[in-house]
Amino acid sequence: MAENKNFKKYLPFVINNNNNNNQIFNENIEEKNKEKTKKNGLGWFLACLFVVSDMAGGGLVALPTAMIQAGFWSGIFLSFLMTLIYMTTSIALGKNWVILRRRWPSIYKKHCRQPYPEMGKRALGKWMGNVVSVCVDINQFGTTVVYLLLAAKNIHDTLKALFDTNISFCILLIILAFCLLPITFLNSPQDFWLAAVVAVTTTSLAVILICIGSLLDFNKCNQYHSMPDFRFTNFFLAVGTLLFAYGGHPAFPTIQNDMRKPEDFDKSSLLSFSILFCMYTPVCIIGYLTYGDSLRESVINSLQHVWIQQIVNLMITLHLIFTIIIVNNPLNQKVEEVFNIPHEFGWKRVIIRTGMMALVLFVAETVPSFGPLLDLIVRHLFQNRIFFGRRELGFN
Repeated sequence: MAENKNFKKYLPFVINNNNNNNQIFNENIEEKNKEKTKKNGLGWFLACLFVVSDMAGGGLVALPTAMIQAGFWSGIFLSFLMTLIYMTTSIALGKNWVILRRRWPSIYKKHCRQPYPEMGKRALGKWMGNVVSVCVDINQFGTTVVYLLLAAKNIHDTLKALFDTNISFCILLIILAFCLLPITFLNSPQDFWLAAVVAVTTTSLAVILICIGSLLDFNKCNQYHSMPDFRFTNFFLAVGTLLFAYGGHPAFPTIQNDMRKPEDFDKSSLLSFSILFCMYTPVCIIGYLTYGDSLRESVINSLQHVWIQQIVNLMITLHLIFTIIIVNNPLNQKVEEVFNIPHEFGWKRVIIRTGMMALVLFVAETVPSFGPLLDLIVRHLFQNRIFFGRRELGFN
């Protein structure tokens, strides 16, 4: 009888435990089936191309100037240090998203429109999710404006150099935004993977041509180049440029969320930042040795061979145009989430994304130069790097 009572005493717990195990088992089977149906997700190499395309264009044309401001050896050291730091933070950010997917599979193994803010929310509460959301939104919006301005500026310079045509810069901004608008209607990165491929290809060609053009200009320009005196203000401006050149993190969780195997994002991070360092370093060194203090906002305008200059202009412009689609997408998805817009394509998405592009265009039309906006908004104020450990997410 005593054994019977003990059996009855513990029986409910045994039954409940079995029910819970069965429920977890069924949920795991369901999630595995969902994962199997995700055939169109990004592979880790394609995700790597998205990461490179997210950062390479704007940083490529501005980094030689940062090398002048920081000094040769200190500039190279800073670039290498930033590569290591940002590679590490990118890997950490990716691991955090994997933690969320494992801890709350029913929520985060579906398509998530705001992965970065969700990490903040799960780690420190709703207030941190809101803080991260604001920082990411302003960063993405500011970067989109800068890239639109830079692309329009390159088109303006090319038309003036080749055809002696001086089209109003404001008109070019409107034309460019209008042409980009239909492509921004695509839902998420896996729907416009070709943009990343084109962006990386054009940037690679631009790097090769900038190096060739700078070497051809060396004998002519090196004898006239000079270096400015070292100033701490210039040094910190150089740090700001490097932060921008390597700071594409706000878009990374959105890219990772579209991967077939998000656990492989660490591979994407390692390869992408290695590629970036190999792209940036030769352009910075050769530009430093050839042009010196004559460099201003963009290395392109310092190239003396017109045909090289204009081809580089075209390559960088194409890169920026396709990168605008990548950078602006997380912000568009966030706004759609706020207004509860369906994931499927429809007129509501068209209205929301048209309104966002109109807002980007309005800000671009009111900014006379992309330099001040680049220095103030995109780099110094909102380069947030928030990542959360296992303990905050409930792991030991």
